Amino acid sequence: MRVFVTGASGWIGSALVPELLGAGHQVTGLARSDCAAGAIAGSGAEALRGDLDDLDLLRAAASDADGVVHLAFDHDFSRYEQSVRDDARVIGALCEALAGSRKPLVVTSGTPIVPGRAATEDDESPPGTPAAARDANTRLALDAAGHGVRSSVVRLPRSVHGVDDLHGFVARMIDIARAKGVSGKVGDGASRWPAVHVEDAALLFRLALEEAPAGSVLHAVGDEGVPIHDIADAIGRHLDVPTSSVPADDFGFLGPLLSVDQPASSMLTRQLLEWQPTRPGLLADLNMGHYFDEVVQ
Repeated sequence: MRVFVTGASGWIGSALVPELLGAGHQVTGLARSDCAAGAIAGSGAEALRGDLDDLDLLRAAASDADGVVHLAFDHDFSRYEQSVRDDARVIGALCEALAGSRKPLVVTSGTPIVPGRAATEDDESPPGTPAAARDANTRLALDAAGHGVRSSVVRLPRSVHGVDDLHGFVARMIDIARAKGVSGKVGDGASRWPAVHVEDAALLFRLALEEAPAGSVLHAVGDEGVPIHDIADAIGRHLDVPTSSVPADDFGFLGPLLSVDQPASSMLTRQLLEWQPTRPGLLADLNMGHYFDEVVQ
């Protein structure tokens, strides 16, 4: 299969491209810079220079491919609403290009928050939450299933972890702990985050591309819910700093995410696609120590 991937040089894309190539697919990755193009070419894929603003380029690339995985998203939380609007335009263009083709389109969102229990693939995010805004975009893709597109959504948990994770939420917690000399948690830290190893997530994206029925909603969840106090304790041990409750504001945009219990299940996804995470869970990954190596950027 010839696969067009947006975000191919990003955190998840860098794991997905070799996963696709290893399964025998040909990959073209969208590259908005020479650096990104070099990384994509170095992985064995073909780089297509351009960006998400060039909708004609995206339509042409999608039309030429046998399937599309859309990963790219601007995670600048200071302009989140604009990022969501931009993403809607991209998804609309991809759906338009693939209409009537029966080709697969896989897009990305986040696992929802359901008070009192683990969120399932059948749940939606409460109105007004960041995930709800992206859910509205993914419905554009799911609606395309009625127009001849084998569309599916992979919802990602709060932590997608692994070696070389420099900018994820856990990496951000480590940076804050290192700067402040204390590994913080909000309240008692009993709130839980779902998590997945990046290589397990990449496998699910490939399976969605190859096998997911049109209109599928999938959860890339390995750990259903890791307590924040366990994450903070692991960070404190490795940095040799105390663990303490701190104000949510100390975490900036992460504060609300650390304050809310938000476990998620992937039981339906595992049954549908026989996906089974095999990589280390979040706490095991933290205890390997690679998150705490000083990196010069």
